[in-house]
Amino acid sequence: MDPRLTKITAEYMTKEHPAFDVGDTVKVMTKIAEGDKVRLHPFEGLVIGRRGQGIAKTFIVRKVSSGEGVERIFSLYSPEIERIEVLRRGKVQRAKLYYLRKKVGKRATRIEAADAVIAPK
Repeated sequence: MDPRLTKITAEYMTKEHPAFDVGDTVKVMTKIAEGDKVRLHPFEGLVIGRRGQGIAKTFIVRKVSSGEGVERIFSLYSPEIERIEVLRRGKVQRAKLYYLRKKVGKRATRIEAADAVIAPK
């Protein structure tokens, strides 16, 4: 990567997020503007994929809401993300968990827990 481009993007990559990977259950707190107020809206689900490098890093979070699968792609360094909380570590052997899209019910979210479990605050 060009050193000039690295220098420019470095100022936008100042956010510190906890280390999380594919298979982890996370809660992403996003900012929602309602009129002149800003509130935080949680999106809790399973990380099924990560991609990109540098400022273009993104991750996909999937949850099942009312029996319907909902996925959302987040940019890791987006100013809309207030914080990311890791609720549970998952032990998986794949880089992408796209096969969960075909699963139904409890099977769609069942991932074996890793040794380290993080309790929410």
